[in-house]
Amino acid sequence: MAKYQVIAATGCPTGIAHTYMAQEALEEAAKKRGISIKVETHGQSGVEHAFTQTEIDQADGVIIAADKDVDIDRFDGKCLINVSVTKGMKEPDELLEKILNDDNVPVYHSSGSNQKTGSTETELTGTYWHKLYVYLMNGVSHMLPLVVAGGVLTAVSFFWGINSADPKSAEYNALAALLNTIGGFAMNLMVPVLCAYIAEAIGKRTGLVIGFVTGMIAYTNGTGFLGGILGGFLAGYVAVLLAKIFKSLPKSLDGLKSIFIFPVLGVLISGTIMWYMSVPMKDLNQGMMSFLKSMENSSPILLGLIVGIMCAADMGGPINKAAYLTGTALLAQGNYFFMAGVSAACIAPPLATGFAVLFNKKAYSAKERSAGYVNFLLGSTHITEGAIPFAAKNPLLNIPSFMVGSAIAATLSYVTRISVPAPHGGFIVLPLVNKPFLWVLWIVIGALVSGFLLSIIAGHQANNETVTATPAGNVTISKTESTTNTNKNNDLSEILNKNNIALNVQASTRDELLQYLADFSEKLGYTTDSKAVYKKYLAREAENSTGMEKGIAIPHAQDQSIKGSAMLIAKLAHPIAWKTFDNQPVDIVISFLIPNSDDGSNHLEYLSSTSKLLMHDEFVKALQKAQTKEEILQLFQK
Repeated sequence: MAKYQVIAATGCPTGIAHTYMAQEALEEAAKKRGISIKVETHGQSGVEHAFTQTEIDQADGVIIAADKDVDIDRFDGKCLINVSVTKGMKEPDELLEKILNDDNVPVYHSSGSNQKTGSTETELTGTYWHKLYVYLMNGVSHMLPLVVAGGVLTAVSFFWGINSADPKSAEYNALAALLNTIGGFAMNLMVPVLCAYIAEAIGKRTGLVIGFVTGMIAYTNGTGFLGGILGGFLAGYVAVLLAKIFKSLPKSLDGLKSIFIFPVLGVLISGTIMWYMSVPMKDLNQGMMSFLKSMENSSPILLGLIVGIMCAADMGGPINKAAYLTGTALLAQGNYFFMAGVSAACIAPPLATGFAVLFNKKAYSAKERSAGYVNFLLGSTHITEGAIPFAAKNPLLNIPSFMVGSAIAATLSYVTRISVPAPHGGFIVLPLVNKPFLWVLWIVIGALVSGFLLSIIAGHQANNETVTATPAGNVTISKTESTTNTNKNNDLSEILNKNNIALNVQASTRDELLQYLADFSEKLGYTTDSKAVYKKYLAREAENSTGMEKGIAIPHAQDQSIKGSAMLIAKLAHPIAWKTFDNQPVDIVISFLIPNSDDGSNHLEYLSSTSKLLMHDEFVKALQKAQTKEEILQLFQK
């Protein structure tokens, strides 16, 4: 069994995107540092890549990047960092550095004493507020599938008419009534499940039992999801209190405590408190719902601005979830208008990234363009998280741009009284929307506005990293970019020399050109088997075309016959057909040869350096005009 230096657990409330983005970020950061890591994911499909006890025992440290409960007690005695899933996505290098090289990282003890003497890093084990948020999101993550299932089934029942579940109505349909009933049961479980799993995160199994009863009382007495939240924390901490009170009982009575004493006393204490708190909680819940309903009618523009800003503020984080939870709570009470604005505001940001890429392709890398195109699909299914990488690139400007588009989409939805009876699904639930085409139009308008703003910001940012051509045809890289390249130690002159450049290459097809490159690499001594290299070229093209735009392609091959990293450049006598982003033929080919000994990090750095240069029109024009090997070589040298 492999020994891992670091083990990490990631998880987010919905388990759709953040969980796996944090996993990938940590794995990539560890790969670059040569650190062995295993990441356990807590997604909507459950726990994947679960740790064995041996793996936990052998690990040098533990990183928890999660906004839900991940059973921390099993890491007793290990150096442990506990942060939000967002930090796992954005700060993987810093987390790995701290867990391996910072002596002040605390050792976790399940008894509660989780800090080394003299440690100054208390925030790394999870601040008090972060712990509360994790407890809350544990309830939300278990509640969401119920709300989605119940909401969609209830909404489908309306196909036969808004009163199709009422036996007294002329619209009555037996199947619709069944769907409505089943959906109603699922929706009615929202408050008890929310309450129970908040309590479970705090007080484990005892908290779960107490939480279900407390949640049922909260639901029955009409306290809404606010009562479920408060009841969850109440039940959880009652369970913790009972554990402390009866701690001194003999170990032989542990079974009696868990099956009799804790459930009976816990349900009695927590249930009684919630019973008497229900009256003010019910009034508070009804007051909030009435206020929101009044805003839908009297101030739809203001409500749209608030909802749009909240949904785009942190892309699935706590602020976004506050708006979403309010929408689901209103759905359970039969209000379908509020969710229309929430859904619109959540769908607009990822769509905006796709439009931004279309508006200004030159300002984005190939990887960013691909992500933008994929976000058209993610956004259409109500997955906002695809916009996070774009927001993180320039948060001070990009996040407000997302807010503008989301606010527009939400405001127009409220002004035109659009109703969306399903809490998730995006455009998949369009048949359930009262004004589907109008709703899509408002979302697209909001996304277009955000996309236009994003494209302008990205273009301005790219111009700040200008590459300017001198009269002699040389290219001068900006000071910032030069410094970055030096820090990464990815000097292209290490893998490119004059002999690696071929001019006026005769080739009539892509495959013929790839065969030429394979033979060229063997002639130069970079490989011992040109046939193997040619096959790897073809295999890479079969996965996804390496054609870029502006007449350039970047094919690459990795094979055991390749002795060392190399960069080849071929200028063709005549353009050839190649699948590219702009559907134009290719006349310049930049190829990379990669030995099997390269774990990918060096190759990616060389490819990154080249891609950055090719983003600048001045560089590409200079490359196209270059007539000699010396001119081309000079372009790529620092």
